[in-house]
Amino acid sequence: MNRKLPALLFCIFLPAALMLTACGPLYDLRDFSETDLFPPVICGILPINANSIELSFNETVEIESDPVISPPLGTVSCTIEEDIVILTVSDLQSAGTQYVMDGTVTDKRGNRMSFLLPFYGFNAELPGLIINEFTTQGSTTHPDIVELLIISEGITAGLWIVEGTTDFMEQEICLPDCRVKEGDYILIHFKPQGIPEEIDETGTDLSLSGGYDASDDARDFWVPMGSGLSGNNGVIAVYSAPGGKLMDGVLYSNRTSESDENYFGFGSTKMLNKAVQLHEQGGWNASGESRPRPEDGVNPDDSTATRSMCRMSAYGDTDNKKDWHIVPTSSSSFGEINCDEAYLP
Repeated sequence: MNRKLPALLFCIFLPAALMLTACGPLYDLRDFSETDLFPPVICGILPINANSIELSFNETVEIESDPVISPPLGTVSCTIEEDIVILTVSDLQSAGTQYVMDGTVTDKRGNRMSFLLPFYGFNAELPGLIINEFTTQGSTTHPDIVELLIISEGITAGLWIVEGTTDFMEQEICLPDCRVKEGDYILIHFKPQGIPEEIDETGTDLSLSGGYDASDDARDFWVPMGSGLSGNNGVIAVYSAPGGKLMDGVLYSNRTSESDENYFGFGSTKMLNKAVQLHEQGGWNASGESRPRPEDGVNPDDSTATRSMCRMSAYGDTDNKKDWHIVPTSSSSFGEINCDEAYLP
């Protein structure tokens, strides 16, 4: 969006105003310069139950007409409370199904904005899960993997696994509909070869998928066009749906607060923002500060393609690097119970 638009319009109209007032006093154009010329901006779209979807905006809005949803969800009605619009649909959303919403809103000044937004159907049976093991120093034959451990039964439809966080995402996968139970493992392959054997396993046959490090004891899913995880400095997060609630996350970094002056040691604005957002979403603790430090993350320096970063088999989840250890060489355990032995350099 061009934030210079008001100034540009002011400059276009100013000569005409001067010509009209050449023989008299100049009009005070300050009110014109402060006029809102921008349309509303959508801040988020999120199903809040099987019959309701919430739209949030950056200002108070009005709906021109009831939005159209595809595939259809029956009759749509709207409730507006300043910058929040709640859409109620007569038909239940299908968990994990991708819908598209088409609508138009205006603000108090009449600025108009049309939108076409995707969202995923509300999942009322989300499983409990944690990030249980991962590698970021993958090799050609052992590419980067993230393992999820299911800790309570549910349906995976719409689960969103990302490198990064909600607003600072590098790559992503949204899981399809399959039922999982306590003790199940899900492997997210972040650097697939793109071969036909790399099949997402949604049924009961866990040996269906081929490819590097595919497991016969876990569900394998392959990140579309995945390029591998950042090796030394990154965030991995799992959300209930795209833009939804954080379910688990991990911060890893081999940097320190002294690594740079501009980004509190994280090396870039984007990486700093990932760490801060993960903390603000309740996914990672900071050591006595308002934001995490690089030292608060799991240090991947001693990890390799076969020395993964693991939780203990009797896992704990305190959103802290103390939950994690690096296993000895060739002791990664994707799709199996974690190795409790720690690597000693």
